Amino acid sequence: MVKLRARCVVVGDAAVGKTSLCHMFRSDGAVFQKNYSMTVGVELMEKSVSIPDTSDSVEFYIYDSAGRELFADACENVWGQPSVICVVFDITSEASFTSCSRWVERVQSHCNGLQVPGVLVGNKCDLSSRREVETSEAQTWAQTHGLQYHETSAKEIGQFEAPFLSLAQMFYSHYQDQIQTTKSLL
Repeated sequence: MVKLRARCVVVGDAAVGKTSLCHMFRSDGAVFQKNYSMTVGVELMEKSVSIPDTSDSVEFYIYDSAGRELFADACENVWGQPSVICVVFDITSEASFTSCSRWVERVQSHCNGLQVPGVLVGNKCDLSSRREVETSEAQTWAQTHGLQYHETSAKEIGQFEAPFLSLAQMFYSHYQDQIQTTKSLL
C-alpha cells in the first residue's frame, strides 16, 4: 500500500467557483454553501483519494487560491512547487476563460521547468443556458496546454469529483513512471 502526497494548486479568476468546488470535493458533496466570502489568500484543505484497482491512495493538500489580482501575488508565496494544477473558469464568462493562460503561466513559474499534470475545469455547467464558452473550445485549449478538460457544477452532486479523481490518477501514473525509470537504471 502506497500513500502519495500531492500539492494541488487551484487557481482561476474570482467568483468562478473554486472554493465551492473544493468544499464539495472535500466534504463528499455534503457542503454547498450558497454564500461564500471571497477568498483573500489561500485556504488549505486535505483529502485522500483511493486509486481504483489498487490499495494505493493520493493525499491531496489543496491550495484554494484567491482569484483577485490584488491577492493572487501573495498566494504564490504559499504554493511552493505544485504537484498538480487545477485551473477553473466559469462557462458563463468568456473573460474567466481568457484568463486561464495567465493562471497557467503563474503556476508554471513555480514548477522549475517540470511538466506538472493538470486539469482545466469549466465550472457552473448547471447554468448552461447562459454558456459563453463552448465545450469544444475549452477542450482544444486544454489539450494545447497539456491539461485534461472537465465540465462540472459544484452545485450538482456527482460532477465535482471528476477533476480531482483525474488529478489523482495522473499523479499516481507519474509516480509509477518514475519507479519504472529508476528500475531501468539499475
